[in-house]
Amino acid sequence: MKEKKTFFGQWLQDFWGICTHELRQIFSDWGVMLIFFVAGLAYPLLYNVLYMRGVLNETPIAIVDEAACPESRRYIRELDATREVKVAWKCINMAEAQKLMQERKVKGVVLFPSDFGQKLAHNETAVLSIYADMSSFLYYKNLLMASNFVMLNEVGSIQIERYNALGYTGQESFQLTKPLLYEENNPYNRAFSYNFFLVTAILLLIIQQTMFYGMSMLVGTQREKNLSFASLPDRLSGHGVGRVVLGRGAAYWLVYMAVSLYIVFIVPAIFGLPQRGNYWDVILLILFFVTDCVFFSETWSTLISRRETVFVLFLVVSPVCLFLTGTSWPTTSFTKFWKLVSYIFPGTFGVQAFLNMNTAGGDLSAAFTQMFYMTIQTVVYYFLATNCLYLENWVINHKRELLELREKIDEKRGLDREENAYIIGGEKSLKRVRAERQKLLSEETDD
Repeated sequence: MKEKKTFFGQWLQDFWGICTHELRQIFSDWGVMLIFFVAGLAYPLLYNVLYMRGVLNETPIAIVDEAACPESRRYIRELDATREVKVAWKCINMAEAQKLMQERKVKGVVLFPSDFGQKLAHNETAVLSIYADMSSFLYYKNLLMASNFVMLNEVGSIQIERYNALGYTGQESFQLTKPLLYEENNPYNRAFSYNFFLVTAILLLIIQQTMFYGMSMLVGTQREKNLSFASLPDRLSGHGVGRVVLGRGAAYWLVYMAVSLYIVFIVPAIFGLPQRGNYWDVILLILFFVTDCVFFSETWSTLISRRETVFVLFLVVSPVCLFLTGTSWPTTSFTKFWKLVSYIFPGTFGVQAFLNMNTAGGDLSAAFTQMFYMTIQTVVYYFLATNCLYLENWVINHKRELLELREKIDEKRGLDREENAYIIGGEKSLKRVRAERQKLLSEETDD
């Protein structure tokens, strides 16, 4: 006589069976393999190669000095002395500067209007114009930073000259201009490297996005074939949809723990990105983050009905997710709406925690708040995933029951729906009715 298994033993058997089944589905779908392993492994390398020159020096610019005054000439000399830009051309007018921009000989233009010196002499606000080549954000950043640095220095010099003209001594003028001395210190990105602040954030988003897209592609493919993982609970002993959610999630968790360790440790080592966090602290963070991403992906992938939907989402969602991390715009400046939207994505907290630990060199306490919110997200998304699975299972079963009831009623009334469809709409209508019936009867997955 076959020994009856305990509930726990049966649960573990079902869990492992579902996990291995999902792994077979992953490794048998070339599209999912492409997203998980080619995109997941190649994207971090690609982004780092694209932004390898995170620090751009001596950007060539053109100067149009219509003022031709001592102040504008001094400003130009100081601008040329900065690390960010190099005055490569001095043009007579804007037409000549525009031609140089079109020929790609310069990456920016600085225009001093004819009244620049006059306004300074009359204690009025003088304005200069800056034009940058936006084919690369680094050109704009360098030109703006260099101009701002020189402008701040010039403002101080002009104030000192005006105080001297009023009869103050040099030391008194300096103290009035700078009553409180300060020193700027940027310990985590001293060179203002673009890849240090951008690529580090992108690394964690690659984990979230590729997992969601790969899982959604697999779900969409199954539904196009009239298959659904939601029918699994009916084919297993016992009750509960938790084993289905956890079993499927375990397959993606195993795959992405390997991918994540490659992304957060090997890729930064290859390209010299900051790795100041403790090794085991970062691993613990990745455990939290990958688990959160698994249940996040399981929840939202239930809305996917077609395979190609993933590619539309990729174009729309990825830039939004990067913005919501607070990397390109501080979260304190978010409106309440966008603040609430940012709580949907694991990357919002994962990126912030990773920057606090791996870039800034903090310990677990520096990422405690983000890890706490990731824990809440994990619990919420687990219950949402189980409820979505239960709801889809209920819909599938009730569709079958309704079909069986309809067929019984038709049989009593002596109706033949296929024959009626053929009479009304011909062969095309008959195929449509048969396809709908087959879809309702075959919405279940293989063991």
